[in-house]
Amino acid sequence: MFKLKIIDHFSSAHNLRGYRGKCEELHGHNYKVELVVQGEKLDKIGMLCDFKILKKNLDDILQELDHKYLNKVRPFNKINPTAENIAKYIFYEIRKRIQKLDLIVYEVIVWESENQCAVYSEDIEER
Repeated sequence: MFKLKIIDHFSSAHNLRGYRGKCEELHGHNYKVELVVQGEKLDKIGMLCDFKILKKNLDDILQELDHKYLNKVRPFNKINPTAENIAKYIFYEIRKRIQKLDLIVYEVIVWESENQCAVYSEDIEER
């Protein structure tokens, strides 16, 4: 099994509904997003997938979030824009966009600071 990882960034603001503390107030983060995909088959030149295809698809998703107030962006207008929910959202959005490729989205990691992150993945049985 081969795995590829790409890293990208976006900046946005949010506040956490129902939270008691500083994070209930409007604040921002410079998020770092790691996308890991996996697959078994390399193409005829020995690549699982061209990195630029993954980068383009991830960038398209992140552009929808970049420099936005996340609480007003779907689906975060209904669910809290936590790092966990952002990771899950990106996971499913990237999976839809690359479904024609012979790849499995392994995990998405969303860092909201250099010291804390949320990871979303699925059990193999769920894929």
